[in-house]
Amino acid sequence: METSGDIQTVSSAVSRGANPELKKLLSFKTYKRRWFVLLVLCLLNCSNGTLWLTFAPVADQSAQYLQVTLEDINWLSVVYMVVAIPLSFVTTWMLDTLGLRITLILGSWLNMFGAALRLIGALPSVTSLHPSQRFAVVMCGQTFCALAQPLMIFAPTKLAALWFPDHQRATANMIASMSNPLGILLANIISPLIAQTSREIPTLLLAYTIPSCVICFLATVGIRSSAPPTPPSASAESSASEPFVQGLKLLLRNKAYVILLLCLGSGMAVFTCFSTLLEQILCVQGYTNDFAGLCGALFIVFGIVGAGALGFYVDKTKKFIEVTKINLSFTALACIAFSVVSLMRGQKAAVAVVCSLFGFFGFSIYPVAMELSVECSYPVGEATSAGLIFVSGQVQSLLYIVLLQALTKPLADSPLSTCGDAVLSWRVPMMVMAGICCLFCCCFVIFFHTNYRRLEAEEQATYGVKRGRDGSESPQSVET
Repeated sequence: METSGDIQTVSSAVSRGANPELKKLLSFKTYKRRWFVLLVLCLLNCSNGTLWLTFAPVADQSAQYLQVTLEDINWLSVVYMVVAIPLSFVTTWMLDTLGLRITLILGSWLNMFGAALRLIGALPSVTSLHPSQRFAVVMCGQTFCALAQPLMIFAPTKLAALWFPDHQRATANMIASMSNPLGILLANIISPLIAQTSREIPTLLLAYTIPSCVICFLATVGIRSSAPPTPPSASAESSASEPFVQGLKLLLRNKAYVILLLCLGSGMAVFTCFSTLLEQILCVQGYTNDFAGLCGALFIVFGIVGAGALGFYVDKTKKFIEVTKINLSFTALACIAFSVVSLMRGQKAAVAVVCSLFGFFGFSIYPVAMELSVECSYPVGEATSAGLIFVSGQVQSLLYIVLLQALTKPLADSPLSTCGDAVLSWRVPMMVMAGICCLFCCCFVIFFHTNYRRLEAEEQATYGVKRGRDGSESPQSVET
């Protein structure tokens, strides 16, 4: 039986003499089931995050067990970006056309199948295979996991719009969005803890496969509809009001959205490079895998704390632009600091503090900026506006990782290195990454300006004003 929760009414508009249809529109019901749907999405995003970064914190052990190079191990993370770029357009269409339920269930099955296939490729029983064949099986499984990522990582804005009232949307989006970094956090902790030697790699993959099976069951059985029986807000009734192709055209003609697309995409790319390459950057200066995992964990923990604080704040104040610009500026400063301290030896405290600040200011931007993307692009579907930004982030991530690796130089002598045989200098790549972060931060702070279109549309609905598709406004008839 469907269970109803809060009833949101806007009494001020009713007191102004709104007509019966408007009175009906202004009474929105929310359902307790929304928290279960949110929980399943969080678990899916968390599981997929652990699968993405399984190998990066233990790159040396993984390369030794699979008998491949570190560059090959990096491709187990990069494949997520390669796959997501073409698939993202299909995913946005699925979310806005086929609905949330079908998309999440499909993502849960791809996530589970990919995790199981990785485990099969790494089992000791398949040692008869050539190393290249074993790696191909693991890469195939990782590719299926990558196929699942857009299906669940695009969903937070859609779920928040369909299931949550306007005073809970940013918080719901924050919770769902931060579950993916939480998965990355768990990978940074669990991978070095379990795979202390190369022999434990199969055990590590088993530890990630079991949760994916449980979550797949919950999604398949528990998610029974894409949307609640009645909408929680005025904008929820038109969450996919523009056709997909027309929505893309509107987005590309929207100056504010294009700026957000490029700048937020660049920020996502910098964070991806940080998560993927952190262990390789720090090991040159003698820092262990455990310490690199701790830094990655601090980066995400403080990011989640910051995101939680910002989510509640913008739900109350609706100051999306101010919050994003301030945090992005501090993120650029933290990126510069990391590019300096990561090249120093014996500075564990400084590295840990900078990683914490980098996460606190940087990661916390993501859910607020995704809500901002919906606000500045309304009435385009939430999945389309959020999905295109994710595509931008993946494209730039791929380019940045390839660029940063190309800028590394072999070191002839590094006595403190814990990297094994391959010792590379990351001095130039780190400076380049800091420069890119500062460039896009300045562009966003100076050039980004927009109205909150979704909030304005809801206010107009509340007070009996109708906005046309061309942006014109006309008062609705009001009965007296």
